[in-house]
Formats: sequence, C-alpha cells, structure tokens
Amino acid sequence: MSGKIYPIGIQNFEKIRKGGYFYIDKTALVYQLVKTGSYYFLSRPRRFGKSLLISTLEAYFQGKRELFEGLAMEKLEKDWVKYPVLHLDLNTEKYDTPESLENKLNGALVEWEKIYGEEPSEKSLAMRFEGIIKRACQQEGQSVVILVDEYDKPMLQAIGDDALQKSFRDTLKAFYGVLKSLDGHLKFVFLTGVTKFAHVSVFNDLNQLVDISMNSDYAAICGITSEELRSNFIPELEVLSLEMN
Repeated sequence: MSGKIYPIGIQNFEKIRKGGYFYIDKTALVYQLVKTGSYYFLSRPRRFGKSLLISTLEAYFQGKRELFEGLAMEKLEKDWVKYPVLHLDLNTEKYDTPESLENKLNGALVEWEKIYGEEPSEKSLAMRFEGIIKRACQQEGQSVVILVDEYDKPMLQAIGDDALQKSFRDTLKAFYGVLKSLDGHLKFVFLTGVTKFAHVSVFNDLNQLVDISMNSDYAAICGITSEELRSNFIPELEVLSLEMN
C-alpha cells in the first residue's frame, strides 16, 4: 500500500507542501525559467497544471524558502529575494456580459489597492493597474511580478458573440497594454492560457513576451511525463496492472 498522499484537485503549491502531499519536483525548470528571461507565455489545455505552476512561481517570488526544502530549488537559489506579486486568476468567473469581466478585474484591483493604496485620479481599470504597479515597486523597493492565470478565458467564453468578444478584447487590450510602458517596474511577467489571441495587445505590444508553449526545454514544466510516471509511481502502476488483469 502506497504511503503517498495525492494532491487530487489541489492547485496551490503552499497547500501541497505544507500538507505533505506528493509533489513531482518541477522547481529546477522554474529556476531555469526565472533566471533566463522575464516575459513569458505558456499555452496548455485545461487541467494540465498551469495553475499549480503559477502558484509555485508566486511562492518563489514571495521568498517562501521553507516551501522548497528538499526540492531542486533549495540548492539552486541562493538569494531568496522577496518581490511584490500581483496574481490575477481569470479562471474563476463566468464571462457572459461586459460587466462580468470589468467586475472581475475591479475585484482584483480593490484587493491590491488595500495593500498599495489608490489615487482618486486613477479612474479606469488600466490607470488603476498602472498606479498599483508603480506604488508596489516604490513601497517594496523591488520590481513587481505579474502572474496571470487563464488570461484568455473571457475571450474563449465569448466565442460566437461578436459584440461581447469585442468588448472583452477592448477591455483586455487596455488592461494588459499597461505592461508595455512599465518595463522598468517589472521583474517578471508570466501569462498562461489555452490559446493565443493575436488581437489582444499583450501579444501585439509586448513583443518581448516569449512563447514557451512549444519549447522543448519546458515541455515537462506542467503535468506528468511518462518518465516521471514510471519513476514515481511504480508500486501504484503494479497494483493497477493487477486490478486490470
């Protein structure tokens, strides 16, 4: 009988590590990613580990060294600098009206403004996002990390509705477009999604955004490879084989 506790349905790195759940170490790839570039996009199907990767990056940039004990990152990282992290998860909403996206973005901005303050002159979503990034950088004395999970979900849910698709595109174009002018305030930017919408300015304006979706160096950064399956689950595979026979 295996003593492993499997993190079924758990997408939070800190919960997995503190709860003693079984974790296949991806942190060497995470270290390689953050040390060789600053702007990335990763496309993978849903339920493929993107949210866990985002959570791992968040824990790393928050300097939570204790969560990486026994993992590759513990030996690789020497400095453990804490950065301000703005994590936007667009996966947890039903986007069926223009207001649904605006409300989701506003909710995130309100939470960040509780930490980094706000300015009355910042009226639009994009202006508030820009102000938060600048203040976070100034207050923390470190560049800001931006993590966006499922950046494209509003666009995907609006497929077939041209008017709604245009509304979401215009909102996201302005919001993501803020990142282009704030390079000096940003340490790391990472976006995940299912597909790549060419008309959203994140890809038009951020020409430094590196798409690693088909990069063989990062093929194993999400999910479980066949080699990892064989290396880590031999007892379980043997039991399954007996039950299937």
